[in-house]
Amino acid sequence: MTKITVFSKNNCMQCKMTKKFLEQHQADFEEINIDEYPEKIDYVKSLGFTAAPVIEAGDLVFSGFQPAKLKTLV
Repeated sequence: MTKITVFSKNNCMQCKMTKKFLEQHQADFEEINIDEYPEKIDYVKSLGFTAAPVIEAGDLVFSGFQPAKLKTLV
């Protein structure tokens, strides 16, 4: 199974919805909160994103709460 990483921020509704979706589908994912790990911000920006959440799963990288794309991961 592809490793799923969620780059999130505090007080981010789309981040909460993304994590809830993955939890409801018993997906194994790692959360990296960029408010707690600001050194990860440059990495997220290098992927081409400036808004959280950013979901990285193998070759698939996208931003925002996108249930259709999340479904392909679970």
